[in-house]
Amino acid sequence: MRLVILEDYDQASEWAAKYICNRIIQFKPSQGRYFTLGLPTGNTPLGCYKKLIEYHKNGDLSFKYVKTFNMDEYVGKMWLPRNHPESYHSYMWNNFFKHIDIDPNNAHILDGNAPDLQAECDAFEKKIEEAGGIDLFVGGIGPDGHIAFNEPGSSLSSRTRLKTLAMDTILANAKYFDGDLSKVPTMALTVGVGTVMDAREVMILITGAHKAFALYKAIEEGVNHMWTVSAFQQHPRTIFVCDEDATLELRVKTVKYFKGLMHVHNKLVDPLYSMKEN
Repeated sequence: MRLVILEDYDQASEWAAKYICNRIIQFKPSQGRYFTLGLPTGNTPLGCYKKLIEYHKNGDLSFKYVKTFNMDEYVGKMWLPRNHPESYHSYMWNNFFKHIDIDPNNAHILDGNAPDLQAECDAFEKKIEEAGGIDLFVGGIGPDGHIAFNEPGSSLSSRTRLKTLAMDTILANAKYFDGDLSKVPTMALTVGVGTVMDAREVMILITGAHKAFALYKAIEEGVNHMWTVSAFQQHPRTIFVCDEDATLELRVKTVKYFKGLMHVHNKLVDPLYSMKEN
């Protein structure tokens, strides 16, 4: 497990984007050999997406041979049609996909309005399997340590499924719905902890003081289904990328230890590779 500590949100976002860029380019994707990327939504990854768009527009990175699978989507037409500005489908297209050269057929997002939600979840798992699995799953967490919508108490071997959202999550999401709790979806489709654990590599973005206790639970305490992010202690290739504010609950010696490894971690993103060179 790696813990990469950057000074602020912008630096953490740039480090994560550089890492994704280098992993895609080193993979040398081509027709019939796609790089498969798991992606999150929310505020945390926005800076990372902006940098990836920048690399693409500069000609350094192409998503032509990349397949993506998103972590989750809200459920229910009575709350959120697919084209609603706060649906995760709209989020991904507006903040990322429409700015890059990905084939829309290769961008997979769960359909929260599917007539058979269990069949939708099963089909999503099958698509991941048919794609050869996820090469790199990027995720974010909530203040209660949930990854995707795997709320506290979720099984650490769970698969893609329908999930009822915790009140803390509903309250946190109210800001996207004019603060009106009656407008916030109460259910979602989400990949399971086990689905993400199956990825060959996992990178989790954690920024801000409000995520500090969750990072402490993920790094310094044991695996606990009440803090689902802690499961990734047991993944053979996990990278936590955070800013200084997110480390406020960690022991000083923990922070010092991982900061002492930054010269090693930075070799993963420096130099930044470019497809212009290939």
